[in-house]
Amino acid sequence: MVQYPFLIQVLLLILMANGVTTEVRGIQSAPRVILISIDGLKPEYVLDADRYRLKIPNLRRLHRAGAAARHVTGVIPTVTYPSHTTLLTGVSPARHAIVANTPFDPLGLNQGGWYWYFEDVRALTLWEACRQAGLKTASVDWPVSVGAPIDWNIVQFWRTGTPDDRKLIRALSTPGLLTEAERALGNYPEGYDYTVEADLRRAEFNAWLLETRRPNFQTVYFAGLDSVQHESGPDSPAALAALERIDAAVGRVWSAAGSQATIVVASDHGFMPLHNEVRLNVALREAGLITVAKGVQKTKIESWRAITWGSGGSGAVVLRDPADEEARRLVGALLERLVADPQSGLLASFGPGDPRRSGAFPGAAYVVGTRPGYYLGGSLDGPLIQPLRRGDHSGGGHGFLPQLPEMDSSFFIAGPGLPAGFDLGRIDMRDIAPTLASRLGVQLPAAEGRNLFEGQR
Repeated sequence: MVQYPFLIQVLLLILMANGVTTEVRGIQSAPRVILISIDGLKPEYVLDADRYRLKIPNLRRLHRAGAAARHVTGVIPTVTYPSHTTLLTGVSPARHAIVANTPFDPLGLNQGGWYWYFEDVRALTLWEACRQAGLKTASVDWPVSVGAPIDWNIVQFWRTGTPDDRKLIRALSTPGLLTEAERALGNYPEGYDYTVEADLRRAEFNAWLLETRRPNFQTVYFAGLDSVQHESGPDSPAALAALERIDAAVGRVWSAAGSQATIVVASDHGFMPLHNEVRLNVALREAGLITVAKGVQKTKIESWRAITWGSGGSGAVVLRDPADEEARRLVGALLERLVADPQSGLLASFGPGDPRRSGAFPGAAYVVGTRPGYYLGGSLDGPLIQPLRRGDHSGGGHGFLPQLPEMDSSFFIAGPGLPAGFDLGRIDMRDIAPTLASRLGVQLPAAEGRNLFEGQR
C-alpha cells in the first residue's frame, strides 16, 4: 500500500468526506448480471440431476443458491433466434421481429443466411437499456448480435465453416477486440463450430472479457448440448456427458464474474426425439398451389401461391398474394383435413385471429404445429411423411408448439439479495428480460412479461 505524508492523508480523508469518491463507490456498487444461455437445456437436467446421475456441480450450486423455474413456456417457434431475442426484450417474436432462425426465402436466394443482424430487431433490448442507463455491456457469440449496441462484442456469424469465418467474426466484432483476446488466449472457434470443445474455448473468451473489461451486463452462449441432442437425442449418454462438460464452462464464467454478480442460466427450448418429416409442400404442390419447373435435374419452384416456412416442429404457410382468397380457402381446407388425420403428422393449424398463434409469424396465412416426433420439412418431392435419415437431426429436435411439455426451457438465477431455494413454478419466457432489467436497474417499458421478484422480500 502506498504511504502518503500525514498532511496528504488528512487531505484525502477530507476529500472523501466531501463526496470526491462517489464515482468510485458507484463503480463498486454497480449492478452486474451475467446471462448464460445453454441452448437446449431441459429444466429436468438440473432439477432432477440425481435421476440422470449428472455430475454438474456448478449448475447444482446455482439451483441451491437462488431461484429456479420448474417450467418456462416458450414462444412460437421454440427455436434459437426468436427465443434468444425474447430473452433480451421480454416480447414475443411478432413484436421483436425475429420470427424464425432464417428469413422467409422460398426460392433460396439468401444462400442459407440467418437472422444474424441486430438491425432487424424491432424492440428495446437489455443491451440498449443498459447503454441508456450508462452501464457497460459485453457479449460472446450471442444470436442476432451483428451490429448490436454492445460495448465489447464478439458476434455470432458464419458463412463457410472454415477458418475464414474467423476473419469475418473479427471484422464484424468490436474493432480490435477479438485480435486482443486471441493474443492472450489463442484462436477463437471458427464460425459454425458448436461443439462442446468450442463452448469451452468460448468460456475462456467470456472469462477474459469479465476480468479485463468488467461489464455490468454480459451475454454468454453455449450450444454444444443442442448439437449433441440433435445428433443423439435428448437424455442420451452423449447428451448427458456434454452437459457435464458445459457445467465446467459455466463454472469458469461464474468464477470470473465474482461473488457479487447475479448469475443467470437460461435456455431457449427443450428437446424431444424425432422420427419423421412432414413434407407439407408436397401436399401444397398436389393441391396446385406450387408448380415446379420441368426438364431440370433438381426439382425447382417455377411459381407458387402458398408455401411452407418451416421452423422445426412448427412453421407457417405463407401466401404469395395475401389477397388471394381462393388460395387461402384451399390451404385452410387442406390443413383441416391433415390435422384431422392422426397419420398426417400435423397436430394443429391456426388461422388469422386465432389467439393460440399470438406472437408468431405475423402476416402468415396459417401457423402450423406438428405432432411429437415429426419435423416440418420443405421438400417438394416424395411422400407426405418421410422417415428421417441419419444426420438430418435424426436424434432429436425442437421448434414444436410451446404447449408440448417437452419444449419447456430453463431459468435459474442467483445473486445478492435473491432468495435461496425459491421455486418460481411455471413462468413465461417473456418474464425473464424484465426480471433482469430490475436487477440491472434499467427499464424495458414495452416488455410483455413481469418482474418475477416484484413484491418479494
